Amino acid sequence: MNKIETIPLENLAYILIPVLIVVIIIAKWKLNTGHAIYAMVRMLIQLLAIGYFLNAIFASDSAQITLAILAVMLLFSSWIALNTVKQRRQWFAKATLSLAIACGLTLSIIVLAVLELTPWYEPRYIIPLGGMILANSMNSISLAAERFQAEIKNGSAFLSARNIAFNAALIPTINMLFAVGLVSLPGMMTGQILSGISPFIAARYQIMVMCMLFASSGIAVACFLTLIKPKSV
Repeated sequence: MNKIETIPLENLAYILIPVLIVVIIIAKWKLNTGHAIYAMVRMLIQLLAIGYFLNAIFASDSAQITLAILAVMLLFSSWIALNTVKQRRQWFAKATLSLAIACGLTLSIIVLAVLELTPWYEPRYIIPLGGMILANSMNSISLAAERFQAEIKNGSAFLSARNIAFNAALIPTINMLFAVGLVSLPGMMTGQILSGISPFIAARYQIMVMCMLFASSGIAVACFLTLIKPKSV
């Protein structure tokens, strides 16, 4: 089976054609074009920069560096998760702790029991997997925080607001479980197949990832909603 080839930058530029179409639609409909363009430019800069940065990180053999990178990712994801709520500063530490618990527990099981990595801090595995966990859990906490805030504002009791927020936060992840293999081949599995790995092996890794995302999201949201419980309740 052929290995996937490196994409030349000039070829990569072609994918900007459909992106430009969407930007034109946004402009025609008099929506926030600047926000979309800023997001695309920022994405390009971040991914190109991280590509060079990770080369150096993957070549390192330091548990301290790997853990430091995960800590920075944790702080950024906690801050971004609360982007849509008024209590951003008030809930930041609670979101950080929730993500740390969910990521730490899930990633530890994967590293020590599922993959049995030696050494355990292998950055080529730890950083991508940790990033996937944090990104998915971050989105779940964001949905939970926004829905919880809305329910409390509408006069719902804490337990009712908590349960509604928890269900709402897990909808995207549960939908992803239903769709995987039928509607879509997820990113990790697609990447492995394109690189020449057997689909049977890729499927095992994807099962690990799907369980990892569901579990970490549920744990993170449950911890977060528990930590923001008012003292009077």
